[in-house]
Amino acid sequence: MRNIKLTIEYDGKRYLGWQRLGDSDNTIQGKIEGVLTQLTGEKIEIIGSGRTDAGTHARGQVANFKTETTMEREKMLDFMNRYLPQDIIIKKVEDVPERFHARYNTTGKKYSYYVWNDAIPSAFERYYSLHYPQPLDIDKMNQACSLLVGSHDFLGFSSLKKMKKSTVRTIDELSIQREGSLLHFTFVGDGFLYNMVRIIMGTLLEIGAGTMEVSAIEEIFKNRIRQHAGETAPSHGLFLDEVYYR
Repeated sequence: MRNIKLTIEYDGKRYLGWQRLGDSDNTIQGKIEGVLTQLTGEKIEIIGSGRTDAGTHARGQVANFKTETTMEREKMLDFMNRYLPQDIIIKKVEDVPERFHARYNTTGKKYSYYVWNDAIPSAFERYYSLHYPQPLDIDKMNQACSLLVGSHDFLGFSSLKKMKKSTVRTIDELSIQREGSLLHFTFVGDGFLYNMVRIIMGTLLEIGAGTMEVSAIEEIFKNRIRQHAGETAPSHGLFLDEVYYR
């Protein structure tokens, strides 16, 4: 029995997210499992590093699956990219130890979020960035980013209703780069709660627009109330760039 690791890139705008759904095959997981079942003749179930929401993209999603096939990795790669939709690409196929688990073995992830900050929208960026026409105070947003870096209880920045496990997470990097009208936000951390990146983004945008104070960050950490944070930013500006392992 082989354990195969996949590194996957996808444009999420046509799909209902990563996770397979019982009433629809229009998911990233469902599409890949269908092709793998065709390739191996086995009922294949893949394990992703985590779920991405409907409309979210990935440059470096990771998944693994078990199979008895003896097909060479290069042939597997060619087969999958030939039969998968063109907006789902397998970048790498690797044999890994039997105990490797794409979700449980992660040590961190890197995300990007893009904002088109201009009164005039972009014809080319509209599927991959949030159009935000109001002026933004980057200095205030950077101040807020510095408060978010480190280990904190991020429950107030998530859509979780209840959580039995710890909601403390560590953000190692939260930075902003401007390239003309395009703002690129980079998030690197040991893990992210449900909708955490998108809610932080909504909060940063409100701070940048002047409708929320920088001090709100520490208040949200203290009271852990989701409603005190900003709106959940749309999914189409979010990319999963990389998943880290030991």
